[in-house]
Amino acid sequence: MSVSRKSFLVSAVALPASALLAACSGSATSGSGSGAASSGSAESAGTITVEHAFGTTEVPVGVTRVATIQWANQDVPLALGVTPVGFTEQTWGVEDGSGMLPWTRQKVDELVADGAEEPTLFAESDDLDMAAIEKTQPEVILAAYSGIDEDQYNQLSEIAPTVAFPTAAWSTPWREIITMNATAIGRQSEGEALVAQLEETIEAEVAKHPQLTGKTAAFFYQNEQNSSIGFYTTADPRAAFLTDLGMEVPESVKEVSEGLEEFSYDLSAENADQVSDVDIIVMYGEGSDLDGLQSDPLIGTIPAVRNGAVALIGADGPLAASANPGPLSIPWGIAEYVKRIAAAADKVQ
Repeated sequence: MSVSRKSFLVSAVALPASALLAACSGSATSGSGSGAASSGSAESAGTITVEHAFGTTEVPVGVTRVATIQWANQDVPLALGVTPVGFTEQTWGVEDGSGMLPWTRQKVDELVADGAEEPTLFAESDDLDMAAIEKTQPEVILAAYSGIDEDQYNQLSEIAPTVAFPTAAWSTPWREIITMNATAIGRQSEGEALVAQLEETIEAEVAKHPQLTGKTAAFFYQNEQNSSIGFYTTADPRAAFLTDLGMEVPESVKEVSEGLEEFSYDLSAENADQVSDVDIIVMYGEGSDLDGLQSDPLIGTIPAVRNGAVALIGADGPLAASANPGPLSIPWGIAEYVKRIAAAADKVQ
């Protein structure tokens, strides 16, 4: 069964004002087939070969009709100047009803103004709209960051050559999202250059906030219904991105991550002391939610919570969505994102 991006982000219960709205936790699935253990590519005989979790995909050289599904994949061709014929609409974090996050909308508008056709938006649902995808007549389907299962992959492959995630659902690092998708559309060198450019952007912003260096940080969520807290493992791009910002993975998170194939881990509030080595906590929520965390008799004992070293990035707005790093979201949100984390770092004791 696939892990939908919608449930991956927002299926947790709505919490009262004193607690956080959280992205839900769930299991990452790597598929039941004999897929490749790592991603890779090669170009020969007029095709580009891309390896992924479900095997190998041969993409004809020179494709121009690109479709993407689920989260962030559309931003790779857009960043490289290619407008997809269609991609999955975005709802979480979108405030204008356009079906696109602001960085995606901005780039689409730019390319359409230069003569590109407005892309078709596929409905976001637990099941992919195969008919709508097929109607766009794609020559390749990009899904390097997705939660598709092997059956969906096979269905998509009947429409066009499809590039799935390298090893596990929803666990593709941002650099690999770019390089896999860029390679599949014949723009590997441009993709690598884009990665280098983004690394420079990140480094320049982090350099403004030296207090981040050496601090431990983790991306947490809270689920009041289960009387638990939790954090995203190092397999999750949100958590992994914190190391790009000069921070370190806490040993408590590292130990759990090494033993899990899942992208998140629930921790009973009674065991809150197990994450006492986390200097900075990044969470979804508004600033006022910190009071609720600190007043909780168990969660409030976590040093980062007690000290106020919690970076709240909004419950469901664009900044919260940008915490999943991508080629367009990084330059859009990096300054504010790092600023909020740096403010939390100032409170570390």
